[in-house]
Amino acid sequence: MINEIIQRMSELVKNLQTSIELDMQDVKDAKHEALLNRNDEKHYMINEITQLKAKLNQELIAKMQEGVDVNIYREKVDVLEEELKNLYDLNKKLASIVLPVQQMYKELVEEVTAANGGNIFNVKA
Repeated sequence: MINEIIQRMSELVKNLQTSIELDMQDVKDAKHEALLNRNDEKHYMINEITQLKAKLNQELIAKMQEGVDVNIYREKVDVLEEELKNLYDLNKKLASIVLPVQQMYKELVEEVTAANGGNIFNVKA
């Protein structure tokens, strides 16, 4: 059971990494719709990883209580941890791309609003 949980978590983490790489490219290419379409899928993967992490911890504790040396899983858990670190780094890179774009749009809206007397649109009838 532990090996299956680790395997599934690893698959999800790699899928998230791929998704974030696609997000970065879509931000650069201004393909916002594709980026938004992946959001629900990413949230689902993140939730599943969180649930699997809790389940993995429970399974490891159960094995320890049975007297099993859980160090037999050490290498696989270490690889998973490394993949999670890579995911974290990719997410930081995405944030470094998205936040300046977000700031640019915010400043643009503020400029347009200021130029139109506090309104984004200046409607004249």
